[in-house]
Amino acid sequence: MTGDGVGARSVDGGAREAGAVEGAGACEADAAGVHETGAAGNAGSHEAGAAGARAVGTWAAAEALRTLAERGETVAAAESLTGGLVAAELTAVPGASRAFRGSVTAYATEVKAAVLGVDGGLLSARGAVDGEVARQMADGVRGALGADWGVATTGVAGPEPQDGQPVGTVFVAVVGPGGAGAVQELALNGDRAGIRAESVRMALEVLLSELIENARTQDTEHGGDSGCLQP
Repeated sequence: MTGDGVGARSVDGGAREAGAVEGAGACEADAAGVHETGAAGNAGSHEAGAAGARAVGTWAAAEALRTLAERGETVAAAESLTGGLVAAELTAVPGASRAFRGSVTAYATEVKAAVLGVDGGLLSARGAVDGEVARQMADGVRGALGADWGVATTGVAGPEPQDGQPVGTVFVAVVGPGGAGAVQELALNGDRAGIRAESVRMALEVLLSELIENARTQDTEHGGDSGCLQP
C-alpha cells in the first residue's frame, strides 16, 4: 500500500508539472501572439499611411498634368530626398509626356550647385536642407530642362539627422512663370519610406495648388481688362 501511495503521489506530481509546463507554454504563446499582432498592426499602419499618401499623390499628379496640358505648359522636377519618386508619380499618369519635361535627382550637395545652379555660398552656410535651397532647385530645373514650372524636394528622410536638421524636416518648392510659386516646410513623422512618400504627396499638392492659384490670378487680370463701360 505504501508503494501504491508513493506511486500515486508521483503521478500526481508529474501531472502538476506537466500542467505547469503547458500553462507556461500557453502564456508564452499568448505573449508572442500579442507581440506579433502588435508588430503586424504597426507595420500595417505604416503601410496604410504610405499607401494613402501614394493614392493622394497619384490624384494630384494626374490633376496637375491635366491642368498643365490644357494650358500648354510643362513641368520638371528636381529631387533630393525623394530620389526620383516625384518623377515616377508623374510619369505613372498616362499621357504624362504632354506636360512633363523630365527630372534631375540632385542627391549630392555639389550636384545641386553644379547642375541646378543653387548658390554655393548658400549651401555652405545653411546646408542642403533649406527652403531657399529648395526654391533655387525648382527654379534651376526649369532652366535646365526648359520647363514652365519646377517642383523640388529636399530634406531628411533618416535615419540620422543632416545639416543640423532633425529627421522628418522637409522643404518642397514650386516655381512658375512670372514669379509664381511657393515654398513649404514640413515636419513629418514615420519611417524613411513614409517620410519620402509624404514628401512626394506634398510636393505634388503644392504644385497643383500653385497651378490653380496662378490660373485664378490670370483670370482676374484678364477680367479686369475687359470691364463693361458704364452709361
